[in-house]
Amino acid sequence: MDFATLLGLVIAVAAIGGSYALEGGTLDSVFLTAPILIVVGGTLGATIVTTSMSTVSQVPTFMRLAFSERTTDHERTVNLLVRLAERARRDGILGLEKELGRIDDKFLRKALQLAIDGTESDTLRSILETEIAYIEERHSRGITFFRKAGGFSPTMGILGTVLGLVHTLGNTSNAARMATAIAGAFIATLWGVALANVFFLPIADKLRLRHDEEIAHLELLMEGTLAIQAGDNPRNVRERLMSFVAPHHRLAA
Repeated sequence: MDFATLLGLVIAVAAIGGSYALEGGTLDSVFLTAPILIVVGGTLGATIVTTSMSTVSQVPTFMRLAFSERTTDHERTVNLLVRLAERARRDGILGLEKELGRIDDKFLRKALQLAIDGTESDTLRSILETEIAYIEERHSRGITFFRKAGGFSPTMGILGTVLGLVHTLGNTSNAARMATAIAGAFIATLWGVALANVFFLPIADKLRLRHDEEIAHLELLMEGTLAIQAGDNPRNVRERLMSFVAPHHRLAA
């Protein structure tokens, strides 16, 4: 579980709900079925129209990715690539074949296998860049889905409020009841804006962060593999790879 995602959501919901309660509001006046149905159902429906069912089926995976803690051990990655460079310098590129079974990362294993098979460096870079591009495309689907939901949600809230006002003004003659009904109509706007800014857009940004971290890691692996294939000195390989690592991680490595 990603503590930052969970903590941020808890703080946002607690701040909004707590402030409302301090003003004398009650939760049962906010959790109204009709406004929630209009906002949630309308937002999901409009968002689904813009995408494909394959993307919709991956929404649980996107959610799990946003709430899961994924950290990259930069020191371990750099040390692994340097060790592979040392082995390649000592035994030749074919000597890395024995190392493949001990490598868990599928991208790195594929890259090394291509290098061992004698793939030209330019071709190898092209293949790996294409692989990264496809990964970026898959990631962008989840980011786009939640960004679009964050855009539709406030509009659906306004739509719900308008519908509520039309119904209220057309069927209520009692002034006291009308005021209560009008207040209830604005609950849809509340839900639309709240879901967009507390859930949909933050989740989209968290997925973007996960995407940037993974792409940076893949580019690090690609450059490391190309350096190993070129037979670079392990010391130079380390210096080259450390340029891809954030300064605070460089100190650790």
